[in-house]
Amino acid sequence: MDVEELESLPAKELHDRAVRYAVRHGDFGFLWDLLKVIPAAEAASGNSEETANDLSRVSALLSDAMAAGEGELGDALRPVYVEYLSKHPDA
Repeated sequence: MDVEELESLPAKELHDRAVRYAVRHGDFGFLWDLLKVIPAAEAASGNSEETANDLSRVSALLSDAMAAGEGELGDALRPVYVEYLSKHPDA
């Protein structure tokens, strides 16, 4: 799937594909990178209170990573998913 096709997908589908591929292939680097950008995406989507919580609680980050394809957060993370999935066309 090329970048244009990926860009046309909803954020939730991008998230699900990227996380499923990373988990299936043991790509903990991507999952860690996702965890690191979630606080900035939370802030960009107007959830500054959630940003503070995420930075202080790793368990919150792990939970966020599993649900980070929905709503404004999912939309803020679209570029992360598109970039990752474009590097893994079989995802």
